[in-house]
Amino acid sequence: MGDSYSEVLVKKQITLTDRLKKGTLILLFILAAFAGLFIHVYFFLAAILLGAAAFFLLPTFDMEYEYLLVNRELDIDKIYSKSKRKKAAQFHLDEMELFAPLDSQRMEYHNSNTRLRIKDYSSGLKDAKIYGMIIRDDRELCKVLLEPDGQMIETLRKTYPNKVFVD
Repeated sequence: MGDSYSEVLVKKQITLTDRLKKGTLILLFILAAFAGLFIHVYFFLAAILLGAAAFFLLPTFDMEYEYLLVNRELDIDKIYSKSKRKKAAQFHLDEMELFAPLDSQRMEYHNSNTRLRIKDYSSGLKDAKIYGMIIRDDRELCKVLLEPDGQMIETLRKTYPNKVFVD
C-alpha cells in the first residue's frame, strides 16, 4: 500500500506575557465586580463583559499542537485546554523544498532571509530540537517551525530523501 502515517503532540509553553495577560484579565474582572457592587452598577456590566472575555480567552493560553502526517500531507491543529480543536495549517509536502534542523548549515540561508514568512508551531522551549520546513504555501515561500519526533522524521526521510536532512 505505501501509506505513511505519523502523529505528534507538542505542548506550547506558557510565556511570561501570556501569564501577565491572564492575570490582568482576572484582576480587572475582580476589580470591576467589586466596583459594581459598591460604587456603581455600570462597573458590574463591565465585569460581565470581562467575565465573558475571560471565558473565551483563558482556554487559549493552554494550547497544544498536533502534527498529523498522512501520506503526503501535514495537518497541524491547535488544541485548546485539551477540549477544543482548531485547524491551524495544512501543507502539501510535494511543495516542500527543505526540511532540516533549524541550527543546521542547510538552513543558514533561510535563517538569514528576512523576507520569509515564519509560521511557528513549536513549543517555545529553549532546549527543544526545532526543525525548519521551507515550503511554498499560497504561492509564497515560508518557513514552518516544528518539533517532530523520530518516527515522523523517518517517515519524511523515506518519502522525501533529497529534501529531509537530520545533520
